[in-house]
Amino acid sequence: MILINFIKVACEMSEKIYIGVDLGGTAIKVGICSEEGQLLHTYEGPTEKEKGPDTVVGNIEKYVRLVVEQSPFEWDQVAGVGAGVAGFTNVKEGIIILAPNVGLKDLHIREILEGRLGKPVKIDNDANVAALGEAWGGAGKGVENCVCYTLGTGVGGGIIINGKIYQGFSGMAGELGHVSVVPDLEAIQCGCGKMGCLETVSSATGIIKMAKDAVARGERTSLAQVGNIMAKDVFDAAKLGDEAAIRIVNRAAFYLGKSMAATAVILNPELFIIGGGVSYAGDILFDEIRSVFAKLTPEPVQKGLRIVPATLGNDAGTVGAAGLFL
Repeated sequence: MILINFIKVACEMSEKIYIGVDLGGTAIKVGICSEEGQLLHTYEGPTEKEKGPDTVVGNIEKYVRLVVEQSPFEWDQVAGVGAGVAGFTNVKEGIIILAPNVGLKDLHIREILEGRLGKPVKIDNDANVAALGEAWGGAGKGVENCVCYTLGTGVGGGIIINGKIYQGFSGMAGELGHVSVVPDLEAIQCGCGKMGCLETVSSATGIIKMAKDAVARGERTSLAQVGNIMAKDVFDAAKLGDEAAIRIVNRAAFYLGKSMAATAVILNPELFIIGGGVSYAGDILFDEIRSVFAKLTPEPVQKGLRIVPATLGNDAGTVGAAGLFL
């Protein structure tokens, strides 16, 4: 909860506010940010994707207006509305090409929302805006060049260069989960159809699969007593000294560190930020990642570079969407 006095002070100090929209399949999270990247007020409501695109877009408009109405700010202070979408987006044209989890396809969302809200609108995919959120108001605050990994069901990524999201030629830059890092003899097929992607070993899905495979092989592990193995179970078992779990965690960390080493010599970032549910594992994951990175990266590239956990949690997407204007 944010103190009322803090909001009043922020309202008086900031002439402009920016609204971020985190568009998910179940819920739409909306937040007001100051020009300094501080999240000042939030609202959350159901997506209702089963009712169709018109309802989803209508809910975005409704929640954006509600978050301002329920705050100390005025509508005239809104300088822009940004939206992060889990799916493929055409950033330049403001089009959601395909967002299967939200049931949207070929939707000119920027044009529609600008017409309804009377405010400038920008969009990007959810991994990019989460990276921007951490760079603007989270673990990377004040850092101009950083790379963000989001470790969840898959592995997302975002690249910030000179304070801005790097999109690449067709907007596909930052697909870090689909860098091929696993050798052919160990590689399995990724959801993208290719072999050996980082996502197959360092995502929650990959970690769970490795754990289930260990149990199926009959390895001596406490995980065999867990009914429905989750990534957290693997990390908890590793912290208690379970050898199979430790091996799985180290494998996930090794390939993360390997991918970061390759990224570092190309982009030379100041900071790697790791977010998502898997990042909550803590030192048992981060210590190994840092160790692997140090072994695989030339010393001059390592100088001054840090690998840190994200700090905004579930708010990263909201803050980053608002930050699309800055």
